[in-house]
Amino acid sequence: MNATLLALAPAGGAAVPAGRLLPAALIGIAVIVLLITRFKLHPFLSLTIGSLVVGAVAGLAMSDVITSFTDGFGATAAGVGTLIALGAMFGRLLADSGGADEIVDTIVGRSSPRTLPWAMAAVGAIIGLPMFFEIGLVLLMPVIFLVSRRSGLPLIRVGIPALAGLSVMHGLVPPHPGPLVAIDALKADLGLTLGLGVLVAVPTVAIAGPLFARYASRWVQVPAPELYDAREQEPSARRPSFGVTVATVLLPVVLMMGKAVADLLAAKGTAVRTALDFLGTPLVALLIAVIVAIFTLGRGGAMDRKAITASLEASLPPIAGILLIVAAGGGFKQTLVDTGIGKLVADWVQHSGLSVLLLAWLVAVLIRLATGSATVATVTASGILAPLVTTLGAGQTSLLVLAIGAGSLFFSHVNDAGFWLVKEYFGLSVGQNLKTWSAMETVISVVGLLLVLALDLVV
Repeated sequence: MNATLLALAPAGGAAVPAGRLLPAALIGIAVIVLLITRFKLHPFLSLTIGSLVVGAVAGLAMSDVITSFTDGFGATAAGVGTLIALGAMFGRLLADSGGADEIVDTIVGRSSPRTLPWAMAAVGAIIGLPMFFEIGLVLLMPVIFLVSRRSGLPLIRVGIPALAGLSVMHGLVPPHPGPLVAIDALKADLGLTLGLGVLVAVPTVAIAGPLFARYASRWVQVPAPELYDAREQEPSARRPSFGVTVATVLLPVVLMMGKAVADLLAAKGTAVRTALDFLGTPLVALLIAVIVAIFTLGRGGAMDRKAITASLEASLPPIAGILLIVAAGGGFKQTLVDTGIGKLVADWVQHSGLSVLLLAWLVAVLIRLATGSATVATVTASGILAPLVTTLGAGQTSLLVLAIGAGSLFFSHVNDAGFWLVKEYFGLSVGQNLKTWSAMETVISVVGLLLVLALDLVV
C-alpha cells in the first residue's frame, strides 16, 4: 500500500489517518525541543509530554498512547538501564580505587613532550570507555592541568586530545551507554557495532584530538590553572597496578568481542558458541566486569569492604536523571512506532534516494543543536529511524547506530551542559570555547560521518 495512504495504530486501537502522522511527529519533537531549550524543563518530563502530544495530535486514544509510552519506557529501562547502572558502578570503582590515576600517570610518565598529546588522547579514550563524559572530565581535569604545567605544553594542546578521547567513546563505542541506547532501539548486532565503532573511533580521535589540537592551541592560548598543584605533594595511596587496571577496563569489551567472533566462526549449539554467547551478552559482560573490579580494583587499591560498598552505592544517585531520560526516550520511540510515524518516515526515505546513514546523521544533528543533549539526540533519532532497520542488513544497521552517534556530538554550544563545564574548567571565554571545544565536537561528528560512509562502501 502507498505510504501516503497508510494508516496504522497500536494493536487494538483505531486506525490513524496518514495525513496526521507527519504533523504529529513534527509538533511532538518541536514541543520537546521548546520545553528543553525555552522553558528549561528536564528532558525526562519533556520527552514524556512530547510523547503524549504526538499521540493526541495523531488522534489516538490517550489510553493507547499511555500504553505505548509505558511499554517503551519499561523495555528500555530493562534493556539499557541495568547496563548504565553497572557501567556507573564500574566507573566509580575505577576512580575511587586509584586505578584511573594509575592509568593516567603511567601513560603520561612514559611519554615525551612530542608524544604527550597522543598519550592524553589514549588516556581520554581508556577512561572514557566505562565512564559518563562528565565523570571522566572531572576525573581528568587535574591531570590535564598538571601535565600542561609540568611539560610546558599549552593547556589546549594537551586538553583537547583528552576531551576528544572522552567524547568519541561517548558517541561511538559500546559498552558506553550512548551507543548501547541506539543498539537497543535499532536491534543492532552488538559485537559488529563494537568492531566497526573501534574502526571509526581510532582515526576520529587522532584527527579531532592531537592533530586538531595543534591548530586550536594557536587560536586560543590560556595558562593551566594552579588549582591542582598541591596534588603533586600528596602522598599516594596504594593503587591497583597498571596492567591489572587496563585488563579490568577492557574485560567487558573482550567478552563482547568474543561473542561476536564466536557468532562468525563457531557453529550454533557448540559448547564454545553457547558459553561465549552467554558471557558476551552486555548485561553478563558488565556484571562480570563489576565483580572482577571489586577484587582487582577495590582490593587492589587497598579498599576494605565498607569502602567498596560505599563506592558502589555512591555511583547510582548521579545517574538517576540519565536513566529516566533514556527510558523516556524509549517511551517516545515506542509512541512513534505505534502511531505509524516511524514507518511513514521509513517509506519516505526508501523512495527519496537519500542515504539512510546521511539522513540518520542529519536527524541527530538537528536534535543535538536544538536540545544540546547527545543522549536526547541519540534516543530520539533512534526512535524515528527504527522502522528502517527491516530494510537494512546487519552491517548497515550497525553503521546506522554509528551515524546517529556521530550526529549526536555535532557542535556543542550554549544549550549543552558540557559546553559550560569545559568553559569553566579551562577558564575560557564563550568565543574561545567555540573555537576549541565546539570546533572539536564538530570535527568528531563530521569525520565520524565520513568514516561511516566510507565503511558503508565495503561492509
